[in-house]
Amino acid sequence: MGALLSRPAFERTVSSLHVRNYRLYFIGQSISVAGTFMQTLALSFLVLKLTGSGTLLGLTLGIRLLPFATLGPYGGLVADRVDKLRLLYLTQALSAAAAVLLAVLNGIGAVSLPVILVLSLLLGFVMVFDTPTRQSLIPELVPREQMANAVTLNSVALNVARVVGAAAGGLLVSAVGFTACFAANAGSFVAVIVGLSLMRRTELFPAEPAVRAKGQVREGLRYVRDTPILLLPLSLVFVTGMLAYEFPVSLPLVARGAFGGGAGTYGAMAAVMAAGAIVGGLVAASNRGGRRPQAIATASVGWSIAILAAAVAPTLPLEFVALVFVGYGSITVNAYAKTTIQLASAPSMRGRVMALWGLAWVGTNVVGGPLVGWVAEEFGSRWSLVVGGVPTLALALALAFWRPLGRLSIAGE
Repeated sequence: MGALLSRPAFERTVSSLHVRNYRLYFIGQSISVAGTFMQTLALSFLVLKLTGSGTLLGLTLGIRLLPFATLGPYGGLVADRVDKLRLLYLTQALSAAAAVLLAVLNGIGAVSLPVILVLSLLLGFVMVFDTPTRQSLIPELVPREQMANAVTLNSVALNVARVVGAAAGGLLVSAVGFTACFAANAGSFVAVIVGLSLMRRTELFPAEPAVRAKGQVREGLRYVRDTPILLLPLSLVFVTGMLAYEFPVSLPLVARGAFGGGAGTYGAMAAVMAAGAIVGGLVAASNRGGRRPQAIATASVGWSIAILAAAVAPTLPLEFVALVFVGYGSITVNAYAKTTIQLASAPSMRGRVMALWGLAWVGTNVVGGPLVGWVAEEFGSRWSLVVGGVPTLALALALAFWRPLGRLSIAGE
C-alpha cells in the first residue's frame, strides 16, 4: 500500500474513518453490500441453471429495480422527511428476511423462477427507500470538512465490496452451492443493524427535515435540471448505469459463452476486477481533482476503452488483464460522480438528488439488464460488453471536449 500512496496521502485518504459514527456505518455497509452481491451472483447462476436464458437473467436482475425506476424520487423525498436511522433499521431487517427466505426455499428445493421474480420485486420496493436514505445519511455522520472524503471513501468501499462480494459468491457457489450465498447475505445485514445501534445520536449532523408540501418531487427534478454541475454527471451516469454497468448480466454470459466456464470462471473474473477496483479506489479517495466534472468525463473515457478491450480479449489471461482496468475505471467513475453530486447538493434536497443518482446508476438496469441479455443471446456474449462500451465512450468524449464543462465547480470548493 505504501507503494501506492505515501503515509500522509494514505492518512488523508482514510481521514473520515476517525469519526466514530461514520466508521460504524462504513464497516456495516461494506459487509452488507458484499453479501448482497454474493446473493446477486448466486441468483444469476441459479436463473441460468433453471432457464438457460440470458434474456430471463436480465429480466430477473432488472425486475428488482422496477419499483426504484418508478418510485425512486418519492423514496428520496421520504429520506428528506424522516429519521434516516429508523428507516434504515426497517429496510435492513426486511432485506435480511428476504435472504433467509431464499436460503430456506432453495435448501428444501422449492425455489423456482416465479418465486425468484416475486422476491426480487419485493426487494425492489425496499430499495426505493433504502438507497437514497443510505446515501443521504453520509453527510450527517461527519463534519463538513470531512464530507468529501467520507462520500468518496464510501463510494470506493461499496464498489470494492460489490466486486469482492461477486467474486466470493462465484467461488462459494462453485464450492458449496447457492444456499450458502443466500444465508451469508442474510447474516451480513446484522453488521449494519449492530452498527446503527451503536451510533451516538449526539454526534450526528442532521439536516433540517423537509416540511411536507405539494410538488416536492417535481421540485427536486427542477432543482437538478437547473443545476448544471448536478445535471451533467447524472446524464453521464444514466448512460453508463443502463448499458455499461451491467456486469452481473454480462460477465456471467461472457464467462460461459466466450470462455466455456461457469461460476468459478466468473468468480475469478470478478476477483481480478476487485484487484483493479482496490487500486482505483485508493487513487480516487485521495484525489481532490476527482470532484470536477471534467475528471468524471476523462475517467469515463478510460473506463469505456477498458470495457471494449475486455469485449475483444481473445484469451482468458488477456481478459483478466482488461478486467483489472475495468475494475479500476468502474470505481473511479462512480466515486467521482457521486462525490460531485453529494457535495453540490443542498442538504434539504440531498435525498431527492441521491434518489436520482440511484435511478441513473442502478434503476436503469430495468431496461439495461434485459437489453444486454438479449444482445448477448442474439449476437454473442461479447456484445453484452460492446453495447455498453461504445455509447459510454461516445458520450464521455463529447463531454470531455465540451469547453463549458471545465468551468463548472462546486460552491465553496
